[in-house]
Amino acid sequence: MLNENKESLREKTVKSGFWAFAIRSSDRVFRFIRTLILARILAPNDFGLFGIAILVMSILETFSESGFQAALIQKKENIESYLDSAWTVLILRGVILFIILFCVAPYAAIFFNTPEAKLIIQVIGISILLQAFTNVGIIYFQKELEFNKQFIYQFAGTVADFVVAVSAALLLRNVWALVFGLLAGNFVRFFVSYLVHPYRPRINLDLKKAKELFGFGKWIMGSTILIFLITQGDDIFVGKLLGATALGFYQMAYRISNMPTTEITHVISQVTFPAYSKLQDDISKLKEAYLKVLQVTAFLSFPIAGLIFVLAPDFTKIFLGEKWMPMVPAMQVLVFAGLVRAIAATAGPVFYAVGKPEIDTRWQIIRLVVMVTLIYQFTARWGIVGASIIVFLSIFISNIGFSLNAIGITKCDIKNFSKVIILPLLNGIIMVSSVLVLKRYITAIGILDFFFLLGTGILVYSFIMLFFDKHLDYKIQSLIKENLSFYKGS
Repeated sequence: MLNENKESLREKTVKSGFWAFAIRSSDRVFRFIRTLILARILAPNDFGLFGIAILVMSILETFSESGFQAALIQKKENIESYLDSAWTVLILRGVILFIILFCVAPYAAIFFNTPEAKLIIQVIGISILLQAFTNVGIIYFQKELEFNKQFIYQFAGTVADFVVAVSAALLLRNVWALVFGLLAGNFVRFFVSYLVHPYRPRINLDLKKAKELFGFGKWIMGSTILIFLITQGDDIFVGKLLGATALGFYQMAYRISNMPTTEITHVISQVTFPAYSKLQDDISKLKEAYLKVLQVTAFLSFPIAGLIFVLAPDFTKIFLGEKWMPMVPAMQVLVFAGLVRAIAATAGPVFYAVGKPEIDTRWQIIRLVVMVTLIYQFTARWGIVGASIIVFLSIFISNIGFSLNAIGITKCDIKNFSKVIILPLLNGIIMVSSVLVLKRYITAIGILDFFFLLGTGILVYSFIMLFFDKHLDYKIQSLIKENLSFYKGS
């Protein structure tokens, strides 16, 4: 019976992974298309102004993060008795944050020397209230790996954001298109959350239960604050030091270069955390699951990063336009930061699942120290490229620690760990070299040439993968087929 339960969990995890991937891929496809459309209509300065508003809101949200969601997912027992208290705390937090954001908006606009950002910051605060009042019952979708239901909730907001943002851009042709799109998406998700889950939360604060949740959540909060300072600190420096236009270039470069690998990471982490939590008492199973997750992540991330790096100038010129070309060097550096982050992120769910979130926090502190020490000098000297270099360097150093701790917890040996990293790395290098050789024979790359190079890179990577499978016992084919068989059996 125990083996059947474990197998059932494995199948459920794989099926949930497909739904989680559907959630993120559909969301990012819509966002990506929206970005291409808006980049043609709006100016880099518009994206920079919106980025400043999001930064200010994110600062407040991050430094008041409760960590309740992760605590509820990690709990083994029934969580229904905790939901009302969690929802009540989240509402109180949301109302307070909205008031603070409204009041600090003028000072934030002065700090970034962008007076037009004041009203944007104040209006965007409405999204905090919408998120606070969202049905807390949807936490079950992640806890019980019911991502098919999560898909409905998430996708509805994505479509609303896309339709409103694009329509507003065509009519207004300014930054408010981005603001209205964000608010529309959050409003629809708030509304749909009560349609897709029957739980009806009530205002009821049990301080004992809230304190218990915060006991686990405080480490999540600490880690979240550090991650924010690390992932958004560069935006703050660029916005303050170089201005809104440079921030628009930098954020667009980061978004495009990190989008594919970030989405892979998010999907995998979203599914593996609740799955690992159910395996936390069985280290051998946890090791097996971790190595497979790492293998899939590396297999997907290396070719994506390689293709973005080699085709970044051509993609930018063809799809975004000449006005975005200054961001290309930063994009090519940031793609390596995204790649390393994808590998590092496979370890985080392991730490949380075994009840040791402090490990993640400690390594994020080291990453932050590296960034704080060097980012000003590099940004002042080399602009957005300098900031990109420090982002890569900081995450590369911390990733060493993440990997070593994950190896120690799961008790997997260095040889197996290295194998699932090195083989896709070599494959990616061969793929990039092949595309570079082909580019030398194309004088002016158009849209058809772009897709030809993209397809060639994918084919080269696939053929090398088959070679590794046959001669080096890579086993990625069997892993993919095994997961697909679970999905088809649903």
